Amino acid sequence: MLPRFVGRLGVADAVTIANAALGFVAVVVAFVDIDLAARLILLAAVADGLDGILARRYGGTDAGPYLDSLADVASFAVAPATLAFVVITGGLDISYETVTGELLLVSGVCALFVAMAVARLGLYTAYDTAVNYTEGIQTTLAATVLGAAILAGVANPWLVLAVTGAFCYLMVSRISYPDLLARDAAIMGVVHVLAILIPNFAGRTFPYALLTLGLAYMTLSPWFYWREETPQQGTTAHGNA
Repeated sequence: MLPRFVGRLGVADAVTIANAALGFVAVVVAFVDIDLAARLILLAAVADGLDGILARRYGGTDAGPYLDSLADVASFAVAPATLAFVVITGGLDISYETVTGELLLVSGVCALFVAMAVARLGLYTAYDTAVNYTEGIQTTLAATVLGAAILAGVANPWLVLAVTGAFCYLMVSRISYPDLLARDAAIMGVVHVLAILIPNFAGRTFPYALLTLGLAYMTLSPWFYWREETPQQGTTAHGNA
């Protein structure tokens, strides 16, 4: 007897499920090779974009939005919080053997990141899938910024702690972020893939470029973005949360 999902899930759903698996592997690898874990999270972000493309090309399923949010919890909530935890505790030489104030602080900030990411993903699935903008920083972008910072070698532990804490608010804020135009998404996608494949090329050029693009979108796009107002349109079963 075949599993109940055979024949009911589409090709986009398969990519979404693979995204969740990448998030788990990134968590496991983070304690051994932080750069590889960062690359896996960036790869999960590529998969997150790819499933939307496939859903538009081949059609989505009713399960798509739910699978997408569940996968994003693994890849863009738990995994980046784990990366932040490892970078901060390692950089500040915080021992796991005894409970200290520093360990509780770092654990609390990272746990809050997961909680706010889950809240955002639920709100996105319920309310944000029928417009060309979203309220609050996308979990994918937050994970990408953290991953790119690690690969670029600029992940100072105190800075990572501050940025992780800032994302806790920004992910559930009322700030509106526009969806990227296809041209801009393609440019960022190319840089994204190159940062994964050759992160050390020419002095870590591509992780730096990805980090710069991510920060530019995060800080400027709510106020300065070159898209005209368009009527609200429905989206496919997969979105960028």
